[in-house]
Amino acid sequence: MPAIPAGDREECVATTDAAVPSTPQSIEPFHIEQHGIDFIPENERWAKPYDLFGLWAGASLQVEYFIYGAILMTFGFTFAQAVSIIVIGNISYFLLGICSLQGPDAGTTVFGINRAAYGPNGSRAIATLNWLTMVGFEIEGLILIVGAALVLTMKAGFGVGDPAKAVYILLAVAIQFVLPFLGHATMVKVLRGLVFPFAFVFAMFLGLSVKHAQLNLGQQGAGWSMYMVGLALTIVLSGLGWAECGNDYTRYLPRNASKKAIVGWVFAGTAIPEILVMTLGAVVGTFIMGVGGSQVSAFVPFMYQSSIPAWFVVAFLIFAIVQLFAINSLDLYSSGVTLQAMGLRVKRYQAVAIDSVLCLGVTYWAVFDSTFTHFLTDFVDLVIIWIAPWMAIYLVDWALRRFRYVAAELQRTGRDGLYWRRGGVYWPAIVAQVLGMMAAMSALSTSFSVPDWAHPVTVHTGGADFSIFLGVAVAGLVYFLLGKKGVHSQADAQDRLLANGAPPG
Repeated sequence: MPAIPAGDREECVATTDAAVPSTPQSIEPFHIEQHGIDFIPENERWAKPYDLFGLWAGASLQVEYFIYGAILMTFGFTFAQAVSIIVIGNISYFLLGICSLQGPDAGTTVFGINRAAYGPNGSRAIATLNWLTMVGFEIEGLILIVGAALVLTMKAGFGVGDPAKAVYILLAVAIQFVLPFLGHATMVKVLRGLVFPFAFVFAMFLGLSVKHAQLNLGQQGAGWSMYMVGLALTIVLSGLGWAECGNDYTRYLPRNASKKAIVGWVFAGTAIPEILVMTLGAVVGTFIMGVGGSQVSAFVPFMYQSSIPAWFVVAFLIFAIVQLFAINSLDLYSSGVTLQAMGLRVKRYQAVAIDSVLCLGVTYWAVFDSTFTHFLTDFVDLVIIWIAPWMAIYLVDWALRRFRYVAAELQRTGRDGLYWRRGGVYWPAIVAQVLGMMAAMSALSTSFSVPDWAHPVTVHTGGADFSIFLGVAVAGLVYFLLGKKGVHSQADAQDRLLANGAPPG
């Protein structure tokens, strides 16, 4: 395929920011980032692999993972079983690291890169699934923030009613909006600054709670099928659940950034703190169980336990609110650029505003309608069905095209673009995605009732959850078999374009 002169390249108006050149201020902290899913020029690649550590660690040292660790103890696990699940499950952050390696080469976000595997139009359908997932997690975080604020209000001696809930929701959405609106550089700086205060608070909590731990609590332990359920939950809430966001935060790295450093810093900023925080949650879970509790509160499971000083509960809740804003900023930022990848003709920061308004409305519904909260929980359970197959297809495609892309072609979504395929869709990827989702569903252990025929693998394994493994295996294998020839042909075209001096973006 001959090289395409830069002047003839089609502008990707439908799915990128308007062609406004970024000023130096727009890539500095506390200035509005102008870039969205458009290509990041090499002279604006300000980030270093080390920055990934601060970004991810600032979002990983937070209360949700503490709650997840405590919840594991309600499954009937021994403490040793829970710790093994936490460690093995968080090793999945290597997946996030690997799914962060494409950004420096492609210079765009995950679902800008995803056009290579699915085609520009096919990728929009997958981007929509990711957008719904991000919005769902944003709403979950907002519900927890409002819940913590209401608890603090009650502890201060004030009554809480519907007006207070409405005000807290409005304030939470407004505060959450700030960091994603300003953008990448601001988020890196702020989240990095939160790492040590958050670590200090959790260290204090460890000191206050460890003496109450009952690590040898008389539990029989759970069987292997329940173990697989806990492992699947941990994997999807850790590395796998973030894999579809990785390149949103590496596209500002230079092309020659060390791949080992990228994976290493991502893993260090995610797996290590989350293993520690989730283990702390499991420790607290042992003495909650020991005082007769069989359920973990929807928010902070220790807040009603007399063994934790009241002053620390208040301090921890305040920090928890800040932490939840931190992790929600990643969700909201990624949902904004994903909205662009779906085809909405808006700038990145305008997409953040749109998502914030949507979250405001849905969070009102969720807080004032308990049935929606149950629906949201079920929705989160189903996230795994699409993410596991998608990740397999994404990585197999990257390997088949010899670990590189033509960045300029990723920005071209018209018929003459390299990645257009037939009708803008690469059907082997769609077929593999559908079959992978069916395979994942067949082995999913759900929190809601489904007929036996819908998940036969789970039924025949006594309730075990193999959804991740089947989803990855089936989708990856199907895509390799159906798409290998076409992707290799496209990889050859990529090489010709690059050899002929294809423009970088």
